[in-house]
Amino acid sequence: MSGNRMVILGVTGSIAAYKAVEVASRLTREGCEVRVILTRDAQRFITPLAFKTLTRHPVITDLYDEEEDWKPAHIELADRADLLLVAPATANKLAQLALGLANDALTCVALALRPEARVLVAPAMNGKMWMHPATQSHVATLKGRGVEFIGPESGLLSCGYEGLGRLWDAGEIAVRALELLR
Repeated sequence: MSGNRMVILGVTGSIAAYKAVEVASRLTREGCEVRVILTRDAQRFITPLAFKTLTRHPVITDLYDEEEDWKPAHIELADRADLLLVAPATANKLAQLALGLANDALTCVALALRPEARVLVAPAMNGKMWMHPATQSHVATLKGRGVEFIGPESGLLSCGYEGLGRLWDAGEIAVRALELLR
């Protein structure tokens, strides 16, 4: 890939959060500048250290995490991002994004994202949550704004159910992200 394209990887509170490490690693190896935002709930499943080590950048874990620049970190990232990738995306985060709520670093970046940037979302949740009319309404709203979705896929879910709701394959998420950056 030519140029150092910037990807913001938003990781939300799902058991599938550990798979986002592979996504970050693959995108970094392909020459992307990957900046990770871990929501508070994501940090219950995975710590920032793996992402910091693989991307070689600090991980944002709070809206008020600030680097040395005068500009708030979430605005700086939103101004520079070529792609916002939310993987995994929970039902709660989809609702917040669809409603334009901005109560954490990830949702603030999403609202402040420059218009040229692309958005790719990889949902992961219980199948009943995914199929719920509220979630499907939020998905339709986001698609109407140009947000692209990859997944979810069917299989055994962490809750013990079999069905639609698994995070898409991490390698395929990275491939799709790279396609959107070209």
